[in-house]
Amino acid sequence: MTDPNPQGGHLEHRSLRDWLANFFRAPLSNSSADSPPERIPETLEPNDRTRLLKLDDGQGPAYGTRDGLSTPQVDGGPEGHIRNGNGSPTFVQGPENLPPRTGSGLAWPVKNHKTMYLSYYIPFFNWITQYRWSFLRGDLIAALTIASIYIPMALSLASNLAHAPAINGLYSFVFMPLLYAILGSSPLLVVGPEAAGSLLTGTIVKTSVKQGHSQEDDEAASAMVVGIATAMAGAMILVAGLTRLGFLDNVLSRPFLRGFITAIGFVIFVDQLIPEVGLADLAKEAGVSHGSTVQKLVFLAGNIKSCHGLTAAVSFGSFAIIMLFRTIKKALEPRYPQVVYFPDRILVVILSAILTWRLGWYEQGLEVLGSVQNTATGLFAFRWPFQIKHLKHVRTAMSTSFIIAILGFFESSVAAKGLGERRDGVQGMSVSANREMVALGVANVVGGCFMALPAFGGYGRSKVNASTGARSPMSSIFLSIITFIVIMVLLPYLYYLPKAVLCSTISVVAYSLIEECPHDVAFFIRLRGWTELALMLLIFVSTIFYSLELGIALGIGLSILILIRHSTQPRIQILGKIAGTPDQYDNAEMHAENVELIDGALVVKIPEPLTFANTGDLKNRLRRLEFYGSNRAHPSLPRLRPPESNKNVIFDVHGVTSIDGSGTQVLSEIVNDYINLGVSVYFCRLSNRSVFRMFERSGIVDRCGGMSHFVTGVDEALRLAESEGHASEP
Repeated sequence: MTDPNPQGGHLEHRSLRDWLANFFRAPLSNSSADSPPERIPETLEPNDRTRLLKLDDGQGPAYGTRDGLSTPQVDGGPEGHIRNGNGSPTFVQGPENLPPRTGSGLAWPVKNHKTMYLSYYIPFFNWITQYRWSFLRGDLIAALTIASIYIPMALSLASNLAHAPAINGLYSFVFMPLLYAILGSSPLLVVGPEAAGSLLTGTIVKTSVKQGHSQEDDEAASAMVVGIATAMAGAMILVAGLTRLGFLDNVLSRPFLRGFITAIGFVIFVDQLIPEVGLADLAKEAGVSHGSTVQKLVFLAGNIKSCHGLTAAVSFGSFAIIMLFRTIKKALEPRYPQVVYFPDRILVVILSAILTWRLGWYEQGLEVLGSVQNTATGLFAFRWPFQIKHLKHVRTAMSTSFIIAILGFFESSVAAKGLGERRDGVQGMSVSANREMVALGVANVVGGCFMALPAFGGYGRSKVNASTGARSPMSSIFLSIITFIVIMVLLPYLYYLPKAVLCSTISVVAYSLIEECPHDVAFFIRLRGWTELALMLLIFVSTIFYSLELGIALGIGLSILILIRHSTQPRIQILGKIAGTPDQYDNAEMHAENVELIDGALVVKIPEPLTFANTGDLKNRLRRLEFYGSNRAHPSLPRLRPPESNKNVIFDVHGVTSIDGSGTQVLSEIVNDYINLGVSVYFCRLSNRSVFRMFERSGIVDRCGGMSHFVTGVDEALRLAESEGHASEP
């Protein structure tokens, strides 16, 4: 990928993109990697980008404006002022003025449409053409740093949390980062096993043992259950991505996640205490291994005198060393960013293994990792998880796999959005929630076939990747290669690694999950967010005293109920004229001291799309505005506004960017009720063509008086109401 320079006699660096372009005798996309994308012209022809950007974006021509495209000046918020537009309505409805449909001819010229779509849906073809030799050093150093920190942790997650062979944790770093580098849309995101997902996978393994589907010491069966759980989580998230359900990352509330993640951290920390003090065998005999967290705490308190001294010393000593280095790194990183390169955890692992071997600790009762090779299933054994004989495991894993998929995708989405892209790395890779789902889904389905742990993007791991020099997804590919080499070459040297050290590394992860909780609790206390605090506490307590499954079910159920409750409340407002202004209107409830209600007219602003969810109570809300001039008044109060105050009803519908059939039906009934009572109805600032079509088809336009009752602003509606009122007088 270098060419001789005939003048200087040295090699001139060129991008991999140029080499590939020359090799295939055709460019892989439309612009050179060495130059910025071609600038879009200021003036474009009619069949170009201008029209393309006006397609199906909810910003179609505004009815009641001069040019059919502009809208009246708006503040964009529920409390802002509305300033009326001027001019007479046109209401041109000819087909020539309808927005054009999306088509390939609407975009600016593209040389190769197939290549364009291929590089979008398979981002590998986007970033590999931009790759340069200068990226290699940073990507390789980042991969080595990630491997030194997280390969020991992967062993711990598999053996201690997922109750699977330790090597299955390493499989996650062999397959998932490689597949994500090909299909993922975030260039610096690193995919790997996480504590929460591993713990949930462990609950599936334990449930399978309880139900008699597998034996507790059967490594092959445990590995198979892990693979089924991983593949099911991947299949669910893959289907969600293909059906464009990427918006689901906004469904789970922050209090739910904080309460659940804190509970998981606490559960993990308590779980690791038992093997850290050498009581794992005693706990298994007492039947506490599969009990609740509270039961394990009671067991620890009652058997503290039976602890194994050497095991406890190694555990707490390694935990203290890792925490000390963690604190020092955090303090020094602002001044010395290179401190993140220091592989403290791999040093603890290596030193503990050497000391155990040289000092004979394994002969004094300290449990060691032993042979990591999974002789029961073989190395990189392929097992198709969706077989008929595995249906019993599928039923056991269904609900928990769904939670693994949801939590994993949410964490990946947060990490991808927070990372962005480096200015000195690959460019033009926009993060797409749907493509992220597809990438993570494919990675986990393939990983499940090799019985790997569930793997998703982690913010901390990805932040380390970015801070240590990674510039492209090639760092993830290097990580997969390094892990493969470790499995094939270096695993025998981990034979004397104490299990207590693995437990201590997991305890550090558990601590990191818990440490952010006090900050969030203090924040919600300052806000007096008692609902959020109650949700966090309920999830935490139910998880600690009963099980993870109950905590998850309660958290998701309550989050969905809160979301439904919020979405079903119509947020209509009564508007009044701001004192001292000729044509500005504001929320009369929020600014009662500066706003005057309008005699003879009820001006109602609908600031949101109307759907079946938020129109069920619309009539009752309007009735309160008619009777009391406020949504906050109790319905038992006597009427405060006389009927004469509602001779005219003006709906400001600029915020109604969409409306479904149920919403249209409710609004049609409201208009009919007003017309039957002799009330004149007007609509102003209608800004969406599809909404107007729904009004036409439902008869709202004809019923309220035709096109003349659709105007540009409140002032024009008031003038029209006044003139029609004078005309109707005898």
